[in-house]
Amino acid sequence: MAEDYSDKDRHEDVKILHGMGYAQELSRSMSKFSNFAISFSIICILSGGINSFAQAISSVGGAGAGIGWIVGCLLSGMFALAMAQIASAFPTAGGLYHWGSILGGRFWGWLTAWLNLLGLITVLGAINIGTAYFFAGTFGGMFGFTGTDTQVVVFVAVITAIQALFNHLGIKVTTMLTDISGYIIFATTAVLVIACLYFAPAIDISRLWTFTNFSGEAGGNVFPQSDNTAYLFLLCLLLPVYTITGYDASAHTSEETKSAATSVPKGIVNAVFWSSLIGWIMICAITLAIPDLAVAAGQGWGMFFGTMDAIMPAGLKTVLYLGIFIAQLLCGLATVTSASRMLFAFSRDDGVPGASKALATVSPKYRTPVNAIWTSTVLCILYVLLAMSIKIEGTSIYVIVVNSTLVFLFLSFTVPLVAGLFAYGTAKWPNPGPWAMSEGVYKLVTVLSVVGMGVILFIAVAPPNERVLYVVAGFVALALIVWVLFESRRFKGPPIGDEVKKRAASIAAAERAVGEKA
Repeated sequence: MAEDYSDKDRHEDVKILHGMGYAQELSRSMSKFSNFAISFSIICILSGGINSFAQAISSVGGAGAGIGWIVGCLLSGMFALAMAQIASAFPTAGGLYHWGSILGGRFWGWLTAWLNLLGLITVLGAINIGTAYFFAGTFGGMFGFTGTDTQVVVFVAVITAIQALFNHLGIKVTTMLTDISGYIIFATTAVLVIACLYFAPAIDISRLWTFTNFSGEAGGNVFPQSDNTAYLFLLCLLLPVYTITGYDASAHTSEETKSAATSVPKGIVNAVFWSSLIGWIMICAITLAIPDLAVAAGQGWGMFFGTMDAIMPAGLKTVLYLGIFIAQLLCGLATVTSASRMLFAFSRDDGVPGASKALATVSPKYRTPVNAIWTSTVLCILYVLLAMSIKIEGTSIYVIVVNSTLVFLFLSFTVPLVAGLFAYGTAKWPNPGPWAMSEGVYKLVTVLSVVGMGVILFIAVAPPNERVLYVVAGFVALALIVWVLFESRRFKGPPIGDEVKKRAASIAAAERAVGEKA
């Protein structure tokens, strides 16, 4: 999508980046739409919204879709608005890490970086595991792919490597595919919604606000048996909260986005808004199309496929499955972009001992952080291999992966948001960026985000997923030990003050090395 981008605009983008002590090594070629599309592609309602659809119904029934989705999206929306405000003022790759460092301090930036990296690696694993299971339930039979643990690991390894290859070849290739992904999501969702409503045996709109307890065996054991409606309602929020995430990708690609100070915050907010709205229409349509809600709930994780098999003509169903599958593959591709930019940004400030120089290297030919791309890919594959090798009685490994992802990602969002709340209007953050809410609205939204983090933490570690809390607590404890013993003395964080001026020569040299014009 063409847009005006004058030499003056380009100069302003580079000036802001230089002012934070960094060279324009990455190729700044992403349009405003492309920045929106990369977050929209990672959110991908056809990935989380489909693969985790059972979480909406196997808790409080149709109300989980009609009401729960809205509440969950509001939680994610608060985070998106608060992040957009900071992104406008500090438009750099690996945005969250820089925000935590600049607004909070070295430790908070360092902790944010590791939380976000872990969240991005695990979310990439969760997305591609979900894609593997979706493939097994749709086209897998043609290839003898039944979704065994070994098959899933191999499948994830292959598609993640392909996603990395496209990222390696340049941001223009990646943005072309994520732009296409945005259109595929819109088109496939529109066809799915119309088909669900057309072929539905009957339309009972009251389903969308009717609470029915489908916990335990009644809901295919997606959630444990409980008679506490409020608790079950909170659990249904896992669907929208997990689905509506990944919008930090717009911030991570700031240095590749034209007019980043305005394009990035708009990309974050618009991606969340449209995904929330279209996603709600989609899951409501699926819920209304279910012939018998009680029978579908009993199918647990297979209820989406059960519904499609019951109402949809075979040819149309195949076309829809193909569109969903392609969207899920491109969702993973965009996530590789996000994870690699975070790793690149952290590494150029020597955040990864012993490997920072290599991970911060940018290919002069492709203008991409190739080592960071392939390292993120390998880490994802190793994580999936580890996850699939762990056997937990009575608990889906997919759920454990998803819930761990939620906690790590939203904690990495929360740290810089809290730092920003206290830094706003001080010497650390004297002026907002060109995209900004009023001070009162911004602070209210940030406080609501912190409250939302409490809700997300509760539902992510609720029984039978207590193990997620052990994983998160273990990581935080380890991080504190590593920081106190080693990193507090070694890690300097992003450049500030006079250090920025001292980098002028190295910035010019780095830009010459990749052919960036002065």
